[in-house]
Amino acid sequence: MRSSNNAEPLKIAYSPCPNDTFVFDAWAHGRVPGAPALDVTFADIDVTNGIAERGSAELDVLKVSYAVLPWVLEQYALLPCGGALGRGCGPLVLTREPGLDLTGRTVAVPSERSTAYLLFRLWAADVLPGGVGEVVVLPFHEIMAAVRDGSVDAGLVIHEARFTYQDYGLHRLADMGEHWESTTGLPIPLGAIIARRSLGAEALRALAEAARTSVRMAWADPEASRPYVRAHAQELDPAVADQHIGLYVNEFTANLGEAGYAAVRGLLTRAAAEGLVPAIAPGALDFP
Repeated sequence: MRSSNNAEPLKIAYSPCPNDTFVFDAWAHGRVPGAPALDVTFADIDVTNGIAERGSAELDVLKVSYAVLPWVLEQYALLPCGGALGRGCGPLVLTREPGLDLTGRTVAVPSERSTAYLLFRLWAADVLPGGVGEVVVLPFHEIMAAVRDGSVDAGLVIHEARFTYQDYGLHRLADMGEHWESTTGLPIPLGAIIARRSLGAEALRALAEAARTSVRMAWADPEASRPYVRAHAQELDPAVADQHIGLYVNEFTANLGEAGYAAVRGLLTRAAAEGLVPAIAPGALDFP
């Protein structure tokens, strides 16, 4: 494990969204005792998913979609903390008019490897036997405007869009999280923290402890993280940023636990059975 005063900091990439900056604030600013210094790259989830799939050594730790794990678990280990998983926090399908039939329609999604899109595909398999038409990938912060302006028929949105879509005059057609929870009884796995296995088991355990400590420090003193959150919240209203954090940073962020791992296994097993992702090897989700 690199020491905190090592000239080579740990290279990490996560989003500028409030939940990530809240979680990593203490660690990124050197307040977690004994943790390595961080060299932070802010990147959209589609970018980090791609980096992980390429197996690039340019980053040590990444925030990615749980949906990308089947392609990357040989080189990366899933950390049991730091990510986004919960209840009542699923992606939404938004339209300009209520009750739109999506059969044959164009839908914007934030990433073809995103958990949101995987949940959408599982939902569509159950409720849209005719299937949607074209799927286009857009940065998540552009999707609502694209739906509002008519360049797409519907949009799959994540994060703070849950709280702001009505400002765009849009309607919620379906909640992917509600569908997932009602059909499985499990919490919703969204974003995962992964680290290169080549770092070694001892280093991976130390990384997990640093992430867990950073989360707990943020909970203990939420005001300490506010400048970091606000600096990267893409002009979000502070109240919306607080809602975002409250929804996506929860007990599963500190520790996936039995229910969290069951949710991740359930998602990937069901998706593999539908032919949407490769099957993962036994033990691939186990933490060293």
